[in-house]
Amino acid sequence: MSLHIKDWKHVFKLDPAREVDDDALERICLSGTDAIIIGGSSNVTYDNTVDLLARVRKFVLPCVLEISTMEAIVPGFDLYFVPVVLNAGNTDWIAGQHQRALRDYGALLHWEQIVPEGYVILNQQSTVAELTEAKCDLTEEDVIAYARLADKLFQLPIFYMEYSGAFGNMSWVQQAARTLQGARLFYGGGIDNADKARQASQAAHTIVVGNAIYDDLGQALSTVAAVKYN
Repeated sequence: MSLHIKDWKHVFKLDPAREVDDDALERICLSGTDAIIIGGSSNVTYDNTVDLLARVRKFVLPCVLEISTMEAIVPGFDLYFVPVVLNAGNTDWIAGQHQRALRDYGALLHWEQIVPEGYVILNQQSTVAELTEAKCDLTEEDVIAYARLADKLFQLPIFYMEYSGAFGNMSWVQQAARTLQGARLFYGGGIDNADKARQASQAAHTIVVGNAIYDDLGQALSTVAAVKYN
């Protein structure tokens, strides 16, 4: 398995607050995906996070915690993704929570495991947009400027375009990816079949498949081969 995010083309994202049975989890973890991200926007707790981690750890692939709340920071993950929501209206999601986490836990962190993500949320109707009060009425030029902000000014290793449940504008994704020189573009949102996975993977560097796992597992699993073996 590779812990180098630049090697990842396909990632499954599991929500600790949603049910996935053992058979489904085995199929997900043995699918050929490059990594599992554990994270969600609501009802994420220490207990449901540590439970899901223990189940995923039965399989040999990278397991990442995307931190959305300090109360659910669990040891034992390979990497920890830290979202910085660049278009958040609530600045707590840009630097506030991060400063408090470093105040309380900074001396204990293993920095080689920490991977900051520059997030841009693009679906106004999503839970994460409401939570962060994201300003989603953006133009293509705005998105490209955020890509440059993440890549050049902040020098973040990941620029994440999050459409959260809706399939986004692949032209914008492609233009943002072309703008990046150091960062890797992760795309998430609405990838619920192999065709959309192919479209997204042609635009982004790494695609993230989440909701489809819970809506139609067979279609979700088909996204792996569409990206990695075609």
